[in-house]
Amino acid sequence: MRVLITGASSGIGRDLAREFAKRKYDIILVARNVEKLESIKKELIDKYKVNTEYLSIDLSDREKCIELHNKIKDIDILVNNAGLGDFGNFSKTQLEKDFSIIDTNITAMHTLTKLYLKDMKGKNSGKILNVASIAGFLPGPLMATYYASKNYVVRLSEAVREELRKEKSNVKMSILCPGPVRTNFNNVANVKFEISSLSSEYVAKYTVNKFLKGKFYIVPGFQIKCAKFFSKIVPTPILAKCTYYMQKRKEGKE
Repeated sequence: MRVLITGASSGIGRDLAREFAKRKYDIILVARNVEKLESIKKELIDKYKVNTEYLSIDLSDREKCIELHNKIKDIDILVNNAGLGDFGNFSKTQLEKDFSIIDTNITAMHTLTKLYLKDMKGKNSGKILNVASIAGFLPGPLMATYYASKNYVVRLSEAVREELRKEKSNVKMSILCPGPVRTNFNNVANVKFEISSLSSEYVAKYTVNKFLKGKFYIVPGFQIKCAKFFSKIVPTPILAKCTYYMQKRKEGKE
């Protein structure tokens, strides 16, 4: 059984690799940082005795996503974890950073999901885990592009899941929707969270347990489960106001 994990050089992706390796899955690591990938590969081979390989690829380039699929075939699980974020007023953030977020969070996820889903449907087996966020259920003033990208992940995954259900396919789809997690993402996105963050180790262990049991919405942590529930019943303008307030507090402003 082979698992391909994008964004695997740190944080949730790295710890998901560890959790799958504990269960004796062979691992394919995908990220850009060769040094980190080499280190994780060595750890998984030495500690868990599983076959591990890696590819250093910039998934913000859609052609590289297609190349990845052409190079790596016959996987049993795809984990679309690669993601970027940014903080700031939409009119003031850099357009190039927006493009990077869209290309990584949306285009790469979309491309790999489509390509590997076709393969999985062909053999009528396989699982896909798309890493979204609680942001995927909310409007996100001050992190508008990031929140919108995660809304895309949620809605695409929900739609594909229904298509698979109607076809009575054995291919399964899940989405991971965490809240704040202590990873390097927070530094890259330039944010600080007020609500307590979960460790990436805990999130990864929780996720793999739920994912292998066929759970679709995987939401670690009681606070985030509550946030998902209220996102369904609170009017969008109120959600936007609440999110804006929480975002402003991240930069220490009221």
